[in-house]
Amino acid sequence: MARLDLNFLLTLSVLVGVTEVSLAHFSHQGVMAPGDIIIGGLFPIHEAVEAVKYTGSNSYSSPQRPNCSRYYTKGLNQALAMINAVEVANRSPMLSSLNITLGYRIYDTCSDVTTALWAVQDLTRPFSDCDSPTNSSQPVQPIMAVIGSASSENSIAVARILNLLLIPQICYASTATILSDKSRFPTFMRTVPSDEYQTRAMVKLLKDNKWTWVGIIITDGDYGRSALESFVKHTETNGICVAFKAILPDSLADQQKLNNYINKTVDIIEKNTKVNVVVSFAKSSQMKLLFQGLQSKNVSNKKVWVASDNWSTDKDILKDVNLSDIGNIMGFTFRSGNVTSFNQYLNDLQFESEAKMNNSFLEEFLNLSDVGNAAKAVEKLVKNTHSDMVFSIEMAVSAIVNAVAKLCVNRQCKTPTDIQPWELFKQLRNVTFEKEGVMYNFDANGDINLGYDVCLWDEHESEHNVIAEYYPSNSSFTFTRKNISDIENVVSRCSDTCQPGEYKKTAEGQHTCCYECLSCAENHYSNHTDADACSKCDTEYKWSDANSSECHPKFYEYFEWDSGFAIVLLTLAALGILLLFSMSALFFWQRESLVVKAAGGPLCHLILFSLLGSFISVIFFVGEPSNLTCMVKQVIFGLSFTLCVSCILVKSLKILLAFQMNLELKELLRKLYKPYLIVCICMGLQVTICTVWLTLYRPFKDKKVQPKSILLECNEGSDVMFGLMLGYITLLALICFSFAYKGRKLPQKYNEAKFITFGMLIYLMAWVIFIPVHLTTSGKYVPAVEVVVILISNYGILSCHFLPKCYVIIFKKEHNTKDAFLKNVYEYARKSAENIRGLTGTHPQSETENSAYVISNPSLVPEEKVSVPKIDNVA
Repeated sequence: MARLDLNFLLTLSVLVGVTEVSLAHFSHQGVMAPGDIIIGGLFPIHEAVEAVKYTGSNSYSSPQRPNCSRYYTKGLNQALAMINAVEVANRSPMLSSLNITLGYRIYDTCSDVTTALWAVQDLTRPFSDCDSPTNSSQPVQPIMAVIGSASSENSIAVARILNLLLIPQICYASTATILSDKSRFPTFMRTVPSDEYQTRAMVKLLKDNKWTWVGIIITDGDYGRSALESFVKHTETNGICVAFKAILPDSLADQQKLNNYINKTVDIIEKNTKVNVVVSFAKSSQMKLLFQGLQSKNVSNKKVWVASDNWSTDKDILKDVNLSDIGNIMGFTFRSGNVTSFNQYLNDLQFESEAKMNNSFLEEFLNLSDVGNAAKAVEKLVKNTHSDMVFSIEMAVSAIVNAVAKLCVNRQCKTPTDIQPWELFKQLRNVTFEKEGVMYNFDANGDINLGYDVCLWDEHESEHNVIAEYYPSNSSFTFTRKNISDIENVVSRCSDTCQPGEYKKTAEGQHTCCYECLSCAENHYSNHTDADACSKCDTEYKWSDANSSECHPKFYEYFEWDSGFAIVLLTLAALGILLLFSMSALFFWQRESLVVKAAGGPLCHLILFSLLGSFISVIFFVGEPSNLTCMVKQVIFGLSFTLCVSCILVKSLKILLAFQMNLELKELLRKLYKPYLIVCICMGLQVTICTVWLTLYRPFKDKKVQPKSILLECNEGSDVMFGLMLGYITLLALICFSFAYKGRKLPQKYNEAKFITFGMLIYLMAWVIFIPVHLTTSGKYVPAVEVVVILISNYGILSCHFLPKCYVIIFKKEHNTKDAFLKNVYEYARKSAENIRGLTGTHPQSETENSAYVISNPSLVPEEKVSVPKIDNVA
């Protein structure tokens, strides 16, 4: 940096040290006005300079200014805006009260850096020469500040020289980000925001419209490179890709070179068919040539052109092309205020007066072939008025006026040496001034940031339509026009949009904006377009299919009350309970009948009560489980069925005592035979098992996470204890089965052993089948499997133990008499005796004491002298 400043210092020294004869050649057309304080102005009155051709070493001569070409009406308009602002300020009370006037010296930069440096050399020349507007012996008034230049390229070069003299420079259009660096450009200020905000706003616009595949065109030089760097930085952080970067030459003098670059850019745009949005920081004349080239090749007119402030208001671009052939142009312009004063100034211009004709710029403009007269000149100037530029220039003049007023309020400023440029610069950095009721000041970077207006071009209207306003404070747009469907419907993407349920997969080495869309896997989702990755569902509570845009909550699954299977099982349980109450009432009514006494008498009611508990336990297997239901359902069933099997065990043991036991064993078992004690002991063991189970290994409600649901089920706490409970019941059932099987050949009409055998066989078969089914079944119907087995067991006992008795009581009353019972027993005894005699060949009388079929227990024999058991004691 120091080396670069030294080069400029040497350049300045050379310029200042040239002889007076040579300086005469440096004079340049411009506009000057006297005043107590002089400010300079640098404006692009022309667009280009003629290229200097060197034919050999002998062709070099003394330094000469290049000749300017291609008159730029917009630049003249900007110079007139400064003149009007100075004249208004001189009439204002702020300066008139101090008896101070501002003067100006305005130069043409010809949109060229070298020409701009020539102008700066003239502005900073401290001594007189032959071009002095007054007496040549009088020193030329030094300038206190400079307004301009328009382009950042020129302003950067000018600022480096003005920095050496600490002359404040206020720019009205230079937006290069580099100029905000106060360590490099300490005296530079501007009344517009830097390109850092403009590129940020552009990227925001692209992102809001989902334009992710764009091109960019810049002009080579500090301004273009800086804008490109800032733009790419913001696009990278916002997921936008730059498909191509076209760089056009800064100089407009070499037309052939410029045309070659234009043609190359046209080819690039033509090949990138998916790029329908192009951002341009180029010059207006370059864009004019580019649009002509695109129109000649019939390139798609569906494109959107995002114009920087460099050309966003220059409608001369459309002079030889139709906007409908180009597409839509959205331009970023600086926020502006009321410029009525300037419009009035233009309408009041008197080109014929001698005072106005001293303005060489106006004189040349009036002599242009397409102007010719004052009326047409005014019309063209008004047409080329851009309110944002005019407002920025007026703000620059207002800032200088306010700073001068504050400096001169307490000192004399009539002589050139009363104030120095650096004093004015210091005051400018801290000045706060009012314009149209709004207070303004320069920020730490020397900028005044008002934001941007976004304009949509219309070739049929002279003014651009403002469709949105951008606010840098919160990086947001406020749209003032809602119907912009032509813009919103434009698609500029490298790849199609990935829909919700998909994610982007970028191939290695490609732009991140070029990708393929892949479906999200199961239990993954994406809920917005162009997702970079799929999010994972919380599989404990949610699920999703492949290609899903959301996670679905897992529903709780259990054996519901309203399921068809549950309704059937509950209906069967209710029917069973109804049968129990009916049978219990019938048996109580017929409690003195032989059939009821033969079936067990009071034990029948105890069995029916136990089956009632077993049927009731079915209810706890249905519905959403809880810790309480998980504990209650197994315990109720276990204790109920244990009571049932215990009573049946007593009945089967009684039958053996009455009919089949040998005498010695019978005597021993008769002493031990205590029916209710046996029931209590059997129940006590089961109660102990259940108590230990509920105390140490308590069943509880458990959740099993499944792919699409959460299964609510009962965890038995301990499979060993659960198996021990069922195993104990099974053991009692096996004992019953064994005892009953031995008495299966007893009298047919009252053969309890046969029914007990069938009942226990049904129970054992059901639970044997239950074990493998229970172990291999999963899901909400696991409780239903156990309910089915419980119902089969209950109905098996009802069918084998009670239904035959009910049938006899209701439909076969003739068999429910003492005579019928005795007859049946006599027939059984006679057949048994014949069988024994046929087997042994002896008289049955001699074998009665040792026969297994002899009934010799006096207590079991009725009063008649017949070897039959008492009816009321037969179990």
